[in-house]
Amino acid sequence: MKKNKILITGAAGFIGFGLARKLLENINNTIIAIDNYDDYYDIKLKKKRINLLKKNKNFLFKKVDLNNFKNLKKVFLVHKFTSIYHFAAQAGVRYSLLKPRKYLESNINGFFNLLECCRGLKLKNFFFASSSSIYGDQKKYPLDEKSPSIQKNIYSLSKMINEEFARIYSELYGLKLVGLRFFTVYGPWGRPDMFYYKFMTNIKNKLPTSLYNNGNHYRDFTYINDVVEILIKLSKVKFKKNYDVLNICSSRSESLIKFTKLIEKFYDKKAIIKNKKRLNLEVLKTHGDNKKILKLINKKKFIKIEQGLEETVKWFKSYNKV
Repeated sequence: MKKNKILITGAAGFIGFGLARKLLENINNTIIAIDNYDDYYDIKLKKKRINLLKKNKNFLFKKVDLNNFKNLKKVFLVHKFTSIYHFAAQAGVRYSLLKPRKYLESNINGFFNLLECCRGLKLKNFFFASSSSIYGDQKKYPLDEKSPSIQKNIYSLSKMINEEFARIYSELYGLKLVGLRFFTVYGPWGRPDMFYYKFMTNIKNKLPTSLYNNGNHYRDFTYINDVVEILIKLSKVKFKKNYDVLNICSSRSESLIKFTKLIEKFYDKKAIIKNKKRLNLEVLKTHGDNKKILKLINKKKFIKIEQGLEETVKWFKSYNKV
């Protein structure tokens, strides 16, 4: 059987790591992973993820910054990729207020460099991470892929620009590109900058957690195992168009209040909460329509938030030796 040589950018990150682990279960897959170990959040966690992946002989890691076109091009000259999963990006909505230039460099220029490296290549798949944040605040839910885009911050703007770059490159150069509009992904090995991880950390350290808008936010929480399963199944789909976008979500919007109470329940400790005013750059609600992906893949069930959070808290306690 022919070997698959797969590039994963941002492999030290949450989703990239989760996908790489699953892909490596197939001995016909070779993963070439790149990451720049950006210090936006705990580098030790990123390195632990990579070290776990390195235990598989079909995994190769290269420390590469997508902003360095010369070094990135070298990777493409050495390896002939069959598929690409692009997850490397500067994350964080609130952080975009402090460091807007990082989003220009990492999310826009880095993606452009990657597209340039792919010109002329015949790839089976090229999936790239977009975000539900491009929808902004809406009046009608759930949101499907045709819903209007209303960016409220630099992060969401950078993701919308990525989508436009991809659309144009698909038209001009024949690249087959699929944008993945991830909703709120959570689970074991998650990102320390995300609310649920901070919430557990503050419970552990007996510190207060800021709850904006009194917790009256709603998010389409999607468990990491469901996300990885969707990505694996999408890799086998023959897309009719060169360019497409897909909502990656459970299509179940839960309140942040319920989310925090479940974490307290499974942690078996009460949190110290400080209610704060709503930040204008954050959306009140995310709720995606996933009918489009369900038509493409055979998936009928999503992990319930109760089960997902119980597994997440269990992992967190084990990882932090609580």
